Amino acid sequence: MPKESLWGLWIVEILVCVKRVPTVGGKIAVTPDGQEVDTRASGFSISPHEECAVEEAVQIAERAGGSVSVLTLGPEAAIEQLRGALALGAGRAVLLETDGREFGPIATAAAIAAEVRAHGYDLVLLGNEAADTGDYQVGVRLAHELGWPVATGIKNLEVSASSVVARREYRGAEEAYQLPLPAVITVKEGINLPRYPSLPGRLRAKRAAVERSSPARAAEGLRKEALRVPTSSQHQATVLGNGVDAVPGLVRVLDELGIL
Repeated sequence: MPKESLWGLWIVEILVCVKRVPTVGGKIAVTPDGQEVDTRASGFSISPHEECAVEEAVQIAERAGGSVSVLTLGPEAAIEQLRGALALGAGRAVLLETDGREFGPIATAAAIAAEVRAHGYDLVLLGNEAADTGDYQVGVRLAHELGWPVATGIKNLEVSASSVVARREYRGAEEAYQLPLPAVITVKEGINLPRYPSLPGRLRAKRAAVERSSPARAAEGLRKEALRVPTSSQHQATVLGNGVDAVPGLVRVLDELGIL
C-alpha cells in the first residue's frame, strides 16, 4: 500500500515494464523458421503504448510523490531502452537479462512477478500489447501470478491513497473501474503525450546504474507454432490517359461509380 509522507502526500512505488522491439515504420519480416521477427535491418525502441506508460508513471509520481522503476526482460542491448526511460524521469532501471531468446508470456510474467514480490510495488504499468508480436497476455498473466486486480486498455488513470480508478473506451462508451492497490494496469497510446527527454535527463540516464539479474525460464505450457505477417490489401493506380485523351476513361469510371 502507498505510504504517507511527512508532507501529507501518498508515496506510490510504481514499476513500468517495457520491451525492446524493432522500430516501427519499415516493413516487418520474420525469420525463415517463423519463430522470431527478423531484426537484421531494424533499429530498436519501445512501443508507443509503453512510452505512454512511462510518462503516466512519471506524472503520477510527480503529483503524489514516490518513485518510478522501469524494467525490461531481454538481452544486454536492451539497456539502451532502459536508459531512454531513465531520461524521461524514471529513477531506477532493472534488466532481467536473457540470452536473447524470446520468453513466452507465461515465463515473462513469472520473471516480472519475482521482481515485484522482491521490491513491493504499489502499481505496475505495462503497454497494452507488444508492438512486435501483438501479445496481449503478459499484463493479465502477471496479475494472475501475483493475485492482484487488473484492468486493460486504459486511457485514463486516477491514483489515490488506497485505490486506482481506471477508465477505458469500449464500443463508444466509457467504462470506469475502481481497483484496490496494489494493482496491474495496461495502458494504451493516447492516455497522455510523452515528453521529450531533456539534456540533463539524458546525462543522468547515461551515468545511472542498471540493476541486473538473470531469471530462470519458467515452464510455458504453450508452444509457438509460427509468426506471420498479415497480408495487406494491394492498391494499384490505373492511368486513364494524358490530357484530353483521358476524358472518355474518366467519364466511364464516374459512370461506373454512379456519379453521372
